[in-house]
Amino acid sequence: MHPAFAARSKAAKPIWFVTTATFAKTIAALDKPTRAFVKSVGFEPGPGRHLLLPSGGVLFGLEGKNAPQNPFLPGLLPGVLPAGSYRFANAPHDTRLAVLAFALGAYRFTRYRKAKDKKITLALPDGLDGADLTRIAEGVTLARDLINTPANDMGPDELEAAARALAKRHNAKIRSIVGDALLKDNFPLIHAVGRAAAKAPRLIDLRWGNPKHPRVTVVGKGVCFDTGGLDLKPDNAMLIMKKDMGGAASALALAHMAMDRGLKISLRVLIPAVENSVAGDAFRPLDIYKSRKGLNVEIGNTDAEGRLILADALALADEEKPDLLIDMGTLTGAARVALGPELPPYYTDDEALAAEVARHAAAENDPLWRLPLWPRYDSMLDSKTADLNNVASGGMAGSIVCALFLKRFVSDAKSWLHFDIYAWTPAAKPGRPEGGECQAARALYALLVARYGAA
Repeated sequence: MHPAFAARSKAAKPIWFVTTATFAKTIAALDKPTRAFVKSVGFEPGPGRHLLLPSGGVLFGLEGKNAPQNPFLPGLLPGVLPAGSYRFANAPHDTRLAVLAFALGAYRFTRYRKAKDKKITLALPDGLDGADLTRIAEGVTLARDLINTPANDMGPDELEAAARALAKRHNAKIRSIVGDALLKDNFPLIHAVGRAAAKAPRLIDLRWGNPKHPRVTVVGKGVCFDTGGLDLKPDNAMLIMKKDMGGAASALALAHMAMDRGLKISLRVLIPAVENSVAGDAFRPLDIYKSRKGLNVEIGNTDAEGRLILADALALADEEKPDLLIDMGTLTGAARVALGPELPPYYTDDEALAAEVARHAAAENDPLWRLPLWPRYDSMLDSKTADLNNVASGGMAGSIVCALFLKRFVSDAKSWLHFDIYAWTPAAKPGRPEGGECQAARALYALLVARYGAA
């Protein structure tokens, strides 16, 4: 069970959820001294507002029925409650998501600085699957911890170690192709991007499940730090580039959820893990490399490195003709300009799959927004000297063009999904502390559960 969860106990203090419409009725059911206290302090039940009661309970305000609702609003509770054990005395808007938000809001990154010792637990309401909520919260915690760890302690080798630890936990098979072995095994783009770093580039390959079950392959971008390469980023853009392996972290989070649930899938996770560094042997603008797919790629910009390493990994994944091929990466600033940090775009040509993703994203409060694989922009990737360039001419529609670039490397998978995630929460939100964030994995887990079920 997740550390934020507890079994039901008579000692658990009640959390009363109130809105402006339900406030009077809720207060009327409390004892006389408590009613007098609430009246004396003049508490108004606005969304996110709380009042600690002398009896040890708490009032917590939610949005009204006709107002836009954030089902993660109860994720604020771990930050405002005193130490102790609590229970929901009445139902919030969505009890399951409120409980999950409580666990996610309790997250603290403590590797380098101890958190204040404040033990807060929530008694699981009846009818909820605590094991499933725990595996989801564990997956998100794994991703957040990996993303929040700075690059000096989370390079390609440490990312591999994290993947190996996860593989050991779930009895999965794992191997890694490291350094110049990438050239021998035909992963030239991964090698080119990562060869200038002190820690060798690699391709991490995890397999789990029954090979006879439907094949689901997840590819996660693992750029453990991105300087931009010779097309160097400005200092303000480089500041949080430890998060550039957020796609790999989210892929591992999804893998944990799926493996722990025992889904009826043959799962493969591919993580090209590199650092995009500056050194004498760094790859250069206008270099041309033959990819694993056989396409010659001209380097228009070394800061568009994520799509390069994903291209080789996607080509490998595509060779097995998986039923579902998913890739996730922190890829373009264009996606942030268009949709901001909270709403990653996704791409697919499979209309039914697109609708499934949208439905599960909404149900799980894991926001996603579909953008088109607009074919008329494909010519933006034209090169005068190679099969294609890694960046668009003109600089417009950057996220769409990146998706179109990756699409060139997928031809045989039955369905393909691409996610351009941000993997970072710039300012704390309910259930989402500031820092590394796991995006798309919860929605994808729900999709896999709905499609394939447990073994």
